[in-house]
Amino acid sequence: MNISNSWLVWALLSAVFAAMTAIFAKVGIQGVDSDFATLVRTGFILVILSAFVWFTEKWSNPFALPSKTWLFLGLSGLATGASWVCYFRALQIGEASKVAPVDKLSLVLVAIFAFVFLGERPIMREWLGIAMVAGGVLVLALKR
Repeated sequence: MNISNSWLVWALLSAVFAAMTAIFAKVGIQGVDSDFATLVRTGFILVILSAFVWFTEKWSNPFALPSKTWLFLGLSGLATGASWVCYFRALQIGEASKVAPVDKLSLVLVAIFAFVFLGERPIMREWLGIAMVAGGVLVLALKR
């Protein structure tokens, strides 16, 4: 198996970086407005990703993209921005160990949205796992 082409390896790395994001953000937003902190974070992301795309020679003419691509990448960007604003606000108010699991409720929502809008059909075992994630989120969010 070619590890660099394994979706599982990339997904696990995503989870590790997402966990680091929560911890770094919780420390970084102390004494700073969460919306402004989100803007600063976004600036870093823009610079780093631009450099990455440039140095890996993956840059191409963005105006050559189809209008459907622009529309859905734009909608994705709007959703990402809204998610980040809400996430940083939640982190500023709540505990990272409670905020991050609730944020992962997105996994359950992705499964439902993919079923409804993309026609994906998870098998019963997968739905059971999704339900367990939802239950785990509830247990973690409601702990006292």
